[in-house]
Amino acid sequence: MSNLYVACDLGTAVGRVMVGSLHKGHLMVTEAHRFANTPIQDKEGLQWNVAQIYQEIVEGLRGIGRQEEPVDGFSCTSWGSDYILFEPNGALITPAFHHNDGRTNGVSKHVLSKAPWETIYEETGVQLSSANTLFQLAAESRRLKRAGHLLSVADGFNFLLSGVPQTEVSQASTTQLFNPQANAWSDRLLQALQLPAKLFQPVVPGGTKLGPLRANVAEETKLEAQVIASCSHELSAALAGLPITSGEGWGFIWPGEWTRLGTVLETPFINDASREMKFSNEVGYRGSVSLYKRAMGFWIFDECQRFWAAQDRGLDSEVLMHLAVSAPPFEALIDPSDPRFLTPGDMPLKIQAFCKETNQQVPRKPGPITRCVFESLALSYRKTLLEIEYLTGMQVARLFVLGKSSNTLSNNFIANALQVPVVVATADAAAVGNIIVQALALGHIKSIEEAREIVRQSCKMETIYPYASAWQTAYDRFVELTPVQAS
Repeated sequence: MSNLYVACDLGTAVGRVMVGSLHKGHLMVTEAHRFANTPIQDKEGLQWNVAQIYQEIVEGLRGIGRQEEPVDGFSCTSWGSDYILFEPNGALITPAFHHNDGRTNGVSKHVLSKAPWETIYEETGVQLSSANTLFQLAAESRRLKRAGHLLSVADGFNFLLSGVPQTEVSQASTTQLFNPQANAWSDRLLQALQLPAKLFQPVVPGGTKLGPLRANVAEETKLEAQVIASCSHELSAALAGLPITSGEGWGFIWPGEWTRLGTVLETPFINDASREMKFSNEVGYRGSVSLYKRAMGFWIFDECQRFWAAQDRGLDSEVLMHLAVSAPPFEALIDPSDPRFLTPGDMPLKIQAFCKETNQQVPRKPGPITRCVFESLALSYRKTLLEIEYLTGMQVARLFVLGKSSNTLSNNFIANALQVPVVVATADAAAVGNIIVQALALGHIKSIEEAREIVRQSCKMETIYPYASAWQTAYDRFVELTPVQAS
């Protein structure tokens, strides 16, 4: 007999309802329903279409229910920072703002006048960003006075489907309002920003059973699953399902428009050095803590593609990767953290200007420009990895690539630049981890060690081994192009 679980994997562009089947120590994960998660821009601002997301989730559950197989568990994962407000009676308060909504423009000055940056980091261990929940709430108006619950996106949908409003700890720790050392909401920051404490629901560990599906949802979908607060944040969910070896020094990288690179520790790592070096802490499964840095990702390449397409010179990613492989290695390098690369526009021209200013060969064609971008990103990740090893005193012997946005060229460059084996995890890593935590919560898997072995046997993962020693010389060049940071 198999155990079935539903993992709702909510992304900022696409949502997916996934089904996990656990049978005799083997896990199979399949996609049952996919939908576009498109924000709405209207006079109120940029916002998420909560009603549409809810209907898509229910539609996915209906399709699963038609199979007439019992489902044991259900849980959502999502990105962090954004939140949903509810009335005291559970009714939805709209809009649910998008983190890129312009209402947070200029709010940082107000927040920092109430609580100094050093205090905020000491309390939360999370780096400064106007997209964080703390800064979004500082831009709120009277809605907070009438609200009864404030929940992350994933926890909000778990509430809509179970009726139990609770915040899972991984999402709480990304809000910049949670103290991971005290394992509680930060009274210091709530008082400084005059935020109503009643909004912030009890924080529960990953794997907390919330209750059965609401009666109306169960009737509509023909399912009677237990709703579980698995690991509600996508990063913590993905990390919970990795087949790591105990005692191994390992790290992770989640590429995307922005990339997160880090490692997992047993306790929060919060001090002056981690603050100055821009590292964040996220609490994960069983109290583990992800120490990571948010760095430039594929945004520069994506902007190049958008510019070329607008000039009727568009090429798809596969062709560009082929051209990049054919281009000379290390012809030119850029510093991806240079402020000019943070804004949209003629990105190829910005890259060429940086190379000219630094007396390098100037790449002219799409292939060399693409190679320049991905080589530079990989070298910047090496710099971050060395910072992690310096801070923690741990040597990273293996790096897991997470998420759906990685590509073969980037993965090979990362392995060679960092000089560590790179393990390319399944693109469904967040859903896999979500399901693993559900199975542990329901007692279908007895230990985390058993869970890791199940993932090891069930999910094929490619390992890329480093080989190119020329990257050391390239790294020495790269360091000369980048500013010295405090350490």
